[in-house]
Amino acid sequence: MKKYLPHIVIAAVMIALVMLPDTAFAQCPMCKASAESSMKEGSRVAVGLNKGILYLLAMPYLFYSVLFLIYWLKTRRKVVVG
Repeated sequence: MKKYLPHIVIAAVMIALVMLPDTAFAQCPMCKASAESSMKEGSRVAVGLNKGILYLLAMPYLFYSVLFLIYWLKTRRKVVVG
């Protein structure tokens, strides 16, 4: 268990940073101003903008997580079988 503790801590910190609502819903100033003005008018453009930002933010994490999982499974298999 001690062998995997640093990896678990790093993964927990990364997940916590992604889940923070203040940083997760951050936008550039122009996009924020546009979204706020459209929200005052009753439009739901800001909701779609926030979801698009989160989608773009999640893709690199998902990609590298899958690569790490593939690498980890292949190296683990070699150690157990070898």
